[in-house]
Amino acid sequence: MAELKVKTDTIQVSLATGCDVKNITTQINQVVIESTIENGMVNIFVVGSTGSVTTIEYEPGVVEDLKRTLDEIAPQGIEYEHEKAWHDGNGHSHVQAAILGPSLTIPVRSSRLKLGTWQQVVVINHDNKPRKREIEITITGT
Repeated sequence: MAELKVKTDTIQVSLATGCDVKNITTQINQVVIESTIENGMVNIFVVGSTGSVTTIEYEPGVVEDLKRTLDEIAPQGIEYEHEKAWHDGNGHSHVQAAILGPSLTIPVRSSRLKLGTWQQVVVINHDNKPRKREIEITITGT
């Protein structure tokens, strides 16, 4: 029976004022390859309450559709309870990030992410200012 291995890494991604969406698939795949884990799972976690990670077909139309939809669901400029406490203008950022979530788990097969042809991993900054996001990566497998 093969020994279970766990490898961790962190990547940094600079993001513009939200909603900024960046494709990080190549970076995540590189970490998986370097881990020497052939089969298992990779967990991707963005640190911070106004960032999220998901998969999407990373092409301009779908990215704009996602941005528009998030803005319709949790728009800037309406009253948020967060604003009453902090007055920092980013209540919508917290709600948008919570809807998509801070983490994602993807199967690893033959030392590669098991993604569909048009499926890429993206990190999103929802905040009302630029952010350098830390992405924590944990790969578990054999």
